[in-house]
Amino acid sequence: MGVQTHKTFCRFCHANCAMLVDVEDGKVKAVRGDPDDPEYGGYTCKKGRELPDSHNSEDRLHHSLVRNDAGEFVETPMDEALAHVGSEFRRIIDKYGPDSIALFMGSGGYQNSSAMMATLSLARAIGTKHFFTSVTLDQPAKVFTTERYGKWMGGVNNFSDADVALFIGNNPIVSHYAPVGGVPPFSPSKRIRDRKKEGLKLIVADPRLAEVGQLADIYLPVKPGEDPALLAGMLNVIFDEELYDRNFVSAHVDGIEELKEAVAAFTPDVAAERAGVEKDQLVAAARMFAGGSKGCAVTGTGPEMAGNGTLTEYLVTCLNTVCARFKQEGEKCGVPGVFTTPQGPKRAQVAPPAPMFGAPGMAKSRFRGLGQLLFEMPCNVMADEILTPGEGQIRALISVGGNPEVGFPNQLKMRKALDDLELFVQVDPWMSASAKRADVVLAPKQCLEREDITNLSEWWHETAYARYTEALADAPGDTIDEYEMLWTIGKHLGVQMQLPGGDVPMDECPSKQEFLDLMTAGCIVPPSQVRKDAQAAGGAAVVYDDLHPVITAPDEEHMHRFQLAAGDMPKQLEKYGKADARAAGFDFRLISRRSKGRFNSIGQPLKNLGKKVTTNPAYIHPDDMAEQGISEGDVIEITSPHSSIHGVAKPSDRVRRGLISMAHAFGDSEAGKHNVREMGGSTNRLTSDEVDYDPITGQALQSAIPVKIAAA
Repeated sequence: MGVQTHKTFCRFCHANCAMLVDVEDGKVKAVRGDPDDPEYGGYTCKKGRELPDSHNSEDRLHHSLVRNDAGEFVETPMDEALAHVGSEFRRIIDKYGPDSIALFMGSGGYQNSSAMMATLSLARAIGTKHFFTSVTLDQPAKVFTTERYGKWMGGVNNFSDADVALFIGNNPIVSHYAPVGGVPPFSPSKRIRDRKKEGLKLIVADPRLAEVGQLADIYLPVKPGEDPALLAGMLNVIFDEELYDRNFVSAHVDGIEELKEAVAAFTPDVAAERAGVEKDQLVAAARMFAGGSKGCAVTGTGPEMAGNGTLTEYLVTCLNTVCARFKQEGEKCGVPGVFTTPQGPKRAQVAPPAPMFGAPGMAKSRFRGLGQLLFEMPCNVMADEILTPGEGQIRALISVGGNPEVGFPNQLKMRKALDDLELFVQVDPWMSASAKRADVVLAPKQCLEREDITNLSEWWHETAYARYTEALADAPGDTIDEYEMLWTIGKHLGVQMQLPGGDVPMDECPSKQEFLDLMTAGCIVPPSQVRKDAQAAGGAAVVYDDLHPVITAPDEEHMHRFQLAAGDMPKQLEKYGKADARAAGFDFRLISRRSKGRFNSIGQPLKNLGKKVTTNPAYIHPDDMAEQGISEGDVIEITSPHSSIHGVAKPSDRVRRGLISMAHAFGDSEAGKHNVREMGGSTNRLTSDEVDYDPITGQALQSAIPVKIAAA
């Protein structure tokens, strides 16, 4: 039939960039950006451009693998592998109870539009409390703690309307990530530069002068883990100079006096010293941010991973709240979310309280006083829940697109936990570090071989943008969609899966469209309708401008207010201020960074992505290298209070002195001095899930890790 070109979107990461894909005889031949797409305008990143290699790689799994009694993997038909998993799950549930089954949703699984809801639905049908996602590995405070201070029903200001923006530890040019209100991850560098030409003022706080920092009007090289000092100092200036929106605060905010009292100790001199920035720059940043009329402060994952995550996110919420960075009556809401459910009213008021943790009836872990966060358990406790006998011990785990050995803190402990399971099932197109430890590896379709919608990326779309893409390439071997795997396991268990739209048919597996319609019931436009509209548009995106929700007047009978003293957070700030800066005893702090050639642990098997950077370089300031007698390319040993790894030294004057910058979720537990140049060290081996963790979310210290270095 020759080469056929189709419109679709990338699913290497959450950005979902619009693409044109060439397919010949059912195989992906080439991909490129779609220049006609209204949001992306032809943009793609280097990772997405490797989709042909990802689909056609000789290393890709085409068949599922099951370990035999000799411990060897045997290629197994998918239906037999799933029947085996179902039988083993039933045996384990009957012996230990439903909490003995755990399900983990990783970054790779999120790229399938149905996998998250299918995984959660199966967990609920089984009746286990042990449902985990990668959210609690790197940014739980954003998701699970900020709503207790209040949530504006109309949403925050959009980046496209902003005249000022504050990015804290967020480098969207590489990560293609920002919270709502930050730059959408669609051609982020161009978006920032275009907005700056229109007058946007950009403030960037980061211990490393990353790509976005080079575009900043004010760059603040904050010490890792000391973001609360910087933010409290900025609030001090804003209150002292009365730069906040007093009308908005009077109408909508409680706890303001407690906040003022807490930040009073963080004068510009004190805050700048603690944060490691110049006082005049801190003051200028506070004035610049408060002086804007629209625009948000947002964080990346680094500040949460560097300790004090909940306090940092609280202070960011305070900054945005006292400066009233919210959409108002008559404006279109910030994020329309075509597929989002439930929608809820869009009003110019504070939403009623929505307990996200610690509420009556929420499940508790057996460890560290941690408990359920909305609908999931914190990843911090998974290893102990596996290794420790007793009621509720996890005996079986299915990892959907995750890589627990690489992504979890306390890597060697997690490795031991995976080996301790009676059944470990890994859904993975590659023999990843975790797949190598599994009892069953289920081989999934890849993105261009399945139908999908843009429900993941719509959190960043400022317009009512939606897509439904068809399966464009033939799936090789015996691979199927993740939701089909989870449905089949549920069928073997004899459980009833449910979605927001009701019961999932369990006699025959529903089509992808039927499943998507059920899981998005009540959304603005159901996937089945978007599919028809997209087909009529030749596979292109559809923008439903006429359905974009508009913010209405508040409901005067049900008024609520922001609660900036909730959780006694002002007292937590005072406690932080009285404590010494992070523990001494180690000369360096290791901070996490994003890699242009990886998405968390995804991308390592792809040859073109690995050509330029084969390892996980340890970026160090040249002056620090000279003092330590280390030259570029030397293998160094990096030691924390918990363990050690190896790295290849690389000088960078964009890293402040006293720091080492390395990518998170790299390599595996087999990495060592002997193969560090080919595999790269995994920084999670340096961390612990038992010390230096957030008492609410369990977030472990995975950046700003105290370390010392020496030539290996």
